[in-house]
Amino acid sequence: MLADYHIHSEFSDDSDYPMETIVQDAINIGLDEICFTDHVDYGIKDDRGSGREIRYSGGYPCLNVDYPRYFKKFARVKALYSDRIAVKAGLECGVQSHTIPQFNALFERYEMDFALLSIHQVDDMEFWTGDFQRGKTQREYNERYYGEMLKVVRSYTNYSVLAHMDLIVRHEEHGAYPFELLEPFIREILKVVISGGKGIELNTSYRRYGLSGSMPSVDILKLYRELGGEIITIGSDTHQPAHLGAYISEGMELLKSLGFKRFCTYEKMKPIFHEL
Repeated sequence: MLADYHIHSEFSDDSDYPMETIVQDAINIGLDEICFTDHVDYGIKDDRGSGREIRYSGGYPCLNVDYPRYFKKFARVKALYSDRIAVKAGLECGVQSHTIPQFNALFERYEMDFALLSIHQVDDMEFWTGDFQRGKTQREYNERYYGEMLKVVRSYTNYSVLAHMDLIVRHEEHGAYPFELLEPFIREILKVVISGGKGIELNTSYRRYGLSGSMPSVDILKLYRELGGEIITIGSDTHQPAHLGAYISEGMELLKSLGFKRFCTYEKMKPIFHEL
């Protein structure tokens, strides 16, 4: 069973990979199941029709998913290829503590199979631009990042798994901040995630970003298992054809080497377990 549970199509503001082409490509490379997880980032992006002037970044409009078109297109491709591959609908939700009400309202309007919870920004400041880190020590911005994550998981429940938990390491200039100094934050976050019946994601994009370890790190994965965590999905964080399904099998082997026995797919926000 090969499943890629982190895929961005043309409905994400940073991708132009057509949804139907993704499904066709997934079939061709032997994936059994995929889930679309296009971006929603309230606080720094608006919904279409908000009336505000559209910002652009890297040539892409900074807008959230066009929900009616997204779910309509998803339903069409799911029906068209249902005899060849399982296709699920999800979103990647870049939640901040002050945007929780907007995400709760979103989940009242639309039904989906799966939702990634990501901390993409803090105080409406991006990591990839360095805006969030600027003026802070490495300790300060790491503790602020994980502190915001803890605040969000304590207050927000409309998600399936916590995505690329240590995302901040993608944007570190000085190497990853020592795990042992962050362990109290991470332990508490994982305890909340587990007690709430949620899970975490193994994000295989660490390979293409050239990181020295997995995402999340082996230390986090070991701690998650030690605390009793069982729900885990595997996703490539696809934005273009070369990313699709990349290192999914390698990720499964990593999980097995750490003692995990199963991984999950989702249907209607409920986890389905599969043997690794």
